[in-house]
Amino acid sequence: MATAIGLLSGLFLLVWAIKLGGPLDAFLHLPSLMIVVGGTLAATLISYPLKSVIGVFGVLKKAFFNKLQDPAEIINTLVKFAEKARREGLLALEMDAEEIDDKFLQKGIQLVVDGTDPELVKSILETDLAFLEERHRAGRAIFETMGQLSPAFGMIGTLIGLIQMLGSLNNPEEIGPGMATALITTFYGILMANLVFNPIAGKLKVRTSEEVLLREVMIEGILSIQAGENPRIVEEKMKVFLAPRLRENIAYTRERQATAEEVGE
Repeated sequence: MATAIGLLSGLFLLVWAIKLGGPLDAFLHLPSLMIVVGGTLAATLISYPLKSVIGVFGVLKKAFFNKLQDPAEIINTLVKFAEKARREGLLALEMDAEEIDDKFLQKGIQLVVDGTDPELVKSILETDLAFLEERHRAGRAIFETMGQLSPAFGMIGTLIGLIQMLGSLNNPEEIGPGMATALITTFYGILMANLVFNPIAGKLKVRTSEEVLLREVMIEGILSIQAGENPRIVEEKMKVFLAPRLRENIAYTRERQATAEEVGE
């Protein structure tokens, strides 16, 4: 919600401020928009493969709609797995692994159930995590590139407008359109870079950090389960990855689950 709220509120306040200062149509200039948007898209297509540019719409969804799993739920699930593995052995987790929605966690538990060497389990999961970061970085880089290119094409539009204006000094009627192109193109370029492209790249970076942290929690829990550690120790080792407030939420969640189980009995 923060992404949508920030973008819409920024546009609304900007339009409102322009409206208070004068007519809004003075800031609507199709040639300037064509220079900035067209130039930015063209340069982006030159910089990246077509498949990557088309795939940016899927990356964009992560900024607006991506919802990560609750760390408390992941930790509670892994603690339950640790308790079951201590009672019944690692093979008892095979059915539970098939019911896990998260593919990364499912893979890790399945590797443990299959008796894979701990070092190999760690290596496979960390490699998977590294490529996850690389895929996210590649998608984020497109928006960072567009954020760098749009002000540059705004300046190109400014130069075009100045050339047109200087070439029409003998014709006062053409000076105004040239000056409009010169100024509004820079406005469009800076606006798109600082309100759209760079903020979205920043949000994607935050999303990546959150997802990587969650995967690191999973890796720690999976390896601890494989080592046969006490469930309480497993929980504490995973909680150190989280902020104190989130650790309290985990304790609260476990208390509610315990109460629900007692009521069910």
